[in-house]
Amino acid sequence: MSRTATEARHGDAEGLDARPSHEILALLAQGQQAASKAVDAAIPAIDDAASLASQALRSGGKLVYVGAGSSGLMAMADALELPGTYGIAKTQITILLAGGIASLSDLAGSPEDDVEQARRDAATITAEDCVLCVSASGSTPYVVAVAEEARQRAAKVVALANNPGARLFASADVSVLLQTPPEVIAGSTRMGAGTAQKVAFNMLSTLVGVKLGHVHDGHMVNLYPDNEKLRIRAARMVSEIAGVGMDEASQHLEKASGSVKVAVLLARGAADAASARDLLARSGDALRPALAELEQESSTGFHKRA
Repeated sequence: MSRTATEARHGDAEGLDARPSHEILALLAQGQQAASKAVDAAIPAIDDAASLASQALRSGGKLVYVGAGSSGLMAMADALELPGTYGIAKTQITILLAGGIASLSDLAGSPEDDVEQARRDAATITAEDCVLCVSASGSTPYVVAVAEEARQRAAKVVALANNPGARLFASADVSVLLQTPPEVIAGSTRMGAGTAQKVAFNMLSTLVGVKLGHVHDGHMVNLYPDNEKLRIRAARMVSEIAGVGMDEASQHLEKASGSVKVAVLLARGAADAASARDLLARSGDALRPALAELEQESSTGFHKRA
């Protein structure tokens, strides 16, 4: 047995290769489900991490995602979704991968040991940033070095790892332990460990969206509708939140230049798009308090712009 949890052998994997395919798949499915459940114990830490991340974005800092190999792919997948899903500026998202862009077509192992490159890559980090570092083992040299450099630069550091006592945690303001069971295929952390990382990143970034006011009643009201599917989704959101028909919702979206929040406020009586944006600015870009203020202004007759 390996002393490292992510390298340990699974107790039910003996003779795996000689079993019927359906038994192999059932065991793999059980492994994935058990890995997902491991995220439950990390909920308090993920909450703390989301607070740091949302504070960084609100103050104009960046979210810096850092990883290597399969863990890096989990980080990158989450990072790339944020601009479209929650309207977060691309300039506020940075992805640092061991091996750089080349690693996307060739997941070679050697770049994850390149500490000097990690320190050079970390030069983009500032004290206003929140740095999300992920490593299944928690000891990947590239990721550990970026975390250490980020700490030196006074950035906030969130560390995600699947091993207790991970070296990566030493540089972290928030440590997210995703203590997954041994992999069915020993050491294949793209499986259970990667699944837990994916779930944790999804939870973290979704809570960031909520904290930034980009979620309303389960709707992603700050999405960027840049294709027909998303334009229909945006119109449906305006229709459901504001209680208007789809045609009217689409008209308000056109006046709002595609902004769901502005379109909802227009549909609920804001004088014009500028007035709606003023309401959002006063509410911290959150739709619910902006709607409450609009309703109050409307009831007193002062909802029109001066």
